[in-house]
Amino acid sequence: MAVITHARKKSNLSRMIDSPGGVSVGVALAQARANIEAKRAEAMAVVETQIAALEAVTPPTGLEDQAFRLNEAYRAANAVIDAASPFELLDLCSAASGLCDLIDGAPADKTFDWRIVTVHARSLRLLQTLPVEETAARATVLDSLRMVSRRKLPPAD
Repeated sequence: MAVITHARKKSNLSRMIDSPGGVSVGVALAQARANIEAKRAEAMAVVETQIAALEAVTPPTGLEDQAFRLNEAYRAANAVIDAASPFELLDLCSAASGLCDLIDGAPADKTFDWRIVTVHARSLRLLQTLPVEETAARATVLDSLRMVSRRKLPPAD
């Protein structure tokens, strides 16, 4: 039989956990939304910069240059996703993600159809400038980009 000869001390952490206080979930969510909203202008500037970078990527001159150019386009599209997703700009994210998927699925030994990058860059620009309430126009743009993906990507097994 064990006998405890000293009183066990409660840790500071356990006292903090057991004590009432903190903020409610609703207040925490409201604070988080306010913090994110404060970054909207900065994120939209990043989206603008990355769409411009995507538009500025020049087509490759051959297979040896293709991987580098596709990587530039992929980084720009991925940066659009990173900047737009916290603000739930799902149209921009979907269009940029589709381009990333097409680049990922591109065979390294064949010439990539560069019109895909051009169309996605122009579509991102259009989605960026269309008013939010233009849902039908936004849906048409995204449907057209999905058609490109279905035609250019090999079927999933």
